[in-house]
Parts: sequence; C-alpha cells; structure tokens
Amino acid sequence: MSSSPPADRGPRGVLARYRRAILDKSADDLAELYAVDAVHEFPFRFPGLPARYQGREEVRAGYRALWGASPARPESVHEVAVHESTDPEVITVEQTVTGTVTTTGAPFEVPGLLVMRARDGLLVHVRDYMDGLAVTGALPR
Repeated sequence: MSSSPPADRGPRGVLARYRRAILDKSADDLAELYAVDAVHEFPFRFPGLPARYQGREEVRAGYRALWGASPARPESVHEVAVHESTDPEVITVEQTVTGTVTTTGAPFEVPGLLVMRARDGLLVHVRDYMDGLAVTGALPR
C-alpha cells in the first residue's frame, strides 16, 4: 500500500487550487489552503511585503490587503517545471504569472519559484521566491 496522499490532497492538487486562488485574487480561497499554523515565507524581500506570514489568518489578511491595493490582474500561470522531492510532501515549482495592470493596460510578467510542503491536503510551509523587480515594475509609479 502506498503512503503517498491522493493526488488532489497532495502537493500537486494543492498547487492547482493555489493557482486558481491567485487567478481569482481570492484571499479567502488561498487562506483555506493553509493549515492553521502554516508559515508562508518571502526570502527575497521587497517593499510592502513582510518576510513571512505566520498562520492561515495572516495569509488571509496579508493577501487581502496586497491584492486589494494592487491594480495587477493575473490572467495566467505558466508552469515552467514542477520538481518532485524525495519527500512526498514537498514540491518545487517554477512558474511565471502574467496579466495586466488595470490602471494602465500594461502587461506584466512575474517569474517565481515556490517550495511547497502540503500535508493532508493543506499547505504547512511555503517559501515564495518572487522576482521583486518584476512585481515592482508591474505597479504604477
């Protein structure tokens, strides 16, 4: 008998729901993917973003504020690669989020790397390496 979780509760299933929440800019849908005590870290810092969110409710509040203030409308997530780990709870994701800045009509492209640990269908730890210059460039001056 396999010890790996069903596909929809494993890291790839959580990743699919994570991407949907990003495209919908739904802080509530995103937060519900996290365990109550999960950690979401941003090792590459840039202005306006904390180093980490501790817990589901900080994820919810942080993304609600971030997305609520941003005129960036994500339209697609291009998967560059998903790398499996020797740990069945962990995947590393290379992706690029593209979209439009609604106030200017300008396109944007933000490459990033996620290291995600999912357990029992919930994220317990995420390290989110976004290209801060690309994020800053997508916002109006």
